[in-house]
Amino acid sequence: MLTVGTKAPLFIADSTKGRIDLQELIGQKQVVLIFYPGDDTPICTKQLCAIQENYRELAAKGACVLGVNPAGLTSHHAFSGKFGYEFPLIADEHEAIRKAYDVGKILGFFAQQRIVYIIGRNGEIIYARKGNPPVSELLAALQKNG
Repeated sequence: MLTVGTKAPLFIADSTKGRIDLQELIGQKQVVLIFYPGDDTPICTKQLCAIQENYRELAAKGACVLGVNPAGLTSHHAFSGKFGYEFPLIADEHEAIRKAYDVGKILGFFAQQRIVYIIGRNGEIIYARKGNPPVSELLAALQKNG
């Protein structure tokens, strides 16, 4: 897992909302980067639905939310459409983004870990936490580093 203060690795990837170039977001917005194990699984659904429920507040704090896992766009579009996610889900099918962000695998091989990073406008990681932190914690980190 990358630590606070680390320069965020740049990437360009396809998502449910088109091509995402992290370099274009740096300097413009804070980026909430959510690595989650799987589409349409109970805990992942709960986590991303909580983000969706607070999406307007996150956006009002100047944040861009991105979900990332190794599933393809077909799976991401079905999952996103089912729950009406306004934020993009990135297809990391070759797991290059996961590896760049040092997101490990559960039990070494099963699925990627659940990690949330917030990247500041300066391109550095300002928040890093494993698991499913409450949205209030993410909002507080965004406010502090706004």
